[in-house]
Amino acid sequence: MRSRQSLVFATLAASVLFLVNAAASPRAVTQDDLVKITFTASDMPHSFTIDGPYRISKRAGAGQSVTFEFRADQPGNHTIYCALSTDPKCKEMKATLTVR
Repeated sequence: MRSRQSLVFATLAASVLFLVNAAASPRAVTQDDLVKITFTASDMPHSFTIDGPYRISKRAGAGQSVTFEFRADQPGNHTIYCALSTDPKCKEMKATLTVR
């Protein structure tokens, strides 16, 4: 495994709305990078969810931040989304994590 760390998505602030913007500018990491995410829900509860081989689902309440790390060991395109239904716009909050 590589020893270098990738701080892709170093700060995923300004609510999960960043996910909508991220869809326009895809993020790519190299396989086996360590990805650190700080996720802040500033307005209402949101989640940061990646299905498939990662099975990550983190939830932050309004005004809360969650920080976590994972090893990007599965190549391919992985959809990131908000799994909550608090607001209809939650279904539109999507992005792609590309692991090369």
